[in-house]
Amino acid sequence: MSADDPRRHSPAASRNREPILAVLREHLPANARVLELASGSGEHGVHFARAMPGWLWQPSDTAPEALASIQAWRRLEQKEGRGDNLRAPVALDVIAGWPDGWRDTTFDAVVAINLIHISPWQATVALMHRAGQYLAENGILFLYGPYRRRGMPTAPGNRAFDEDLKTRNPAWGLRCLESVEAEAAAHGLALDAVVEMPANNLSVVFRRRAA
Repeated sequence: MSADDPRRHSPAASRNREPILAVLREHLPANARVLELASGSGEHGVHFARAMPGWLWQPSDTAPEALASIQAWRRLEQKEGRGDNLRAPVALDVIAGWPDGWRDTTFDAVVAINLIHISPWQATVALMHRAGQYLAENGILFLYGPYRRRGMPTAPGNRAFDEDLKTRNPAWGLRCLESVEAEAAAHGLALDAVVEMPANNLSVVFRRRAA
């Protein structure tokens, strides 16, 4: 990232984008409206929008440098004749609330990659509340990242990562999957799938059931 080129590069995004895309393809139709939270560098959105032209991909973030990176990646896509389905990024804080202009907006999917363990538990609670509000019937909430699971050993790398996160911010840390599932259920979201992913991560899919 430089003043001339604000694009950011995430090695993790390069490694996990294909496995994540495979799971999303299994659970989303070819045409879908998708909101991505905490989009970071924007590389996931670029890759997914390029792979699935029928997905209308809405990236978002809270950090100005992330929003600048996403917009720079989008401009490059448009310059190369792609990216019609990649929307301009919006500043969105899941705890503070979503834009008033979205009051009647629904999405077929809300995607949060590496969000809930690098945020306070309040963010997970807010995320479930917002997903329950803004997901279309039968829409999905897709979460990706490391978790703790009751009755199952935590991988050494994940234990070390959890300790590092808590050192950086005591409110951060790996979440218990069963606690996340209970919070989702309180907002009308049922666990649909848990998919083992590379590097001891999980893809967790919740689906909004009919009222």
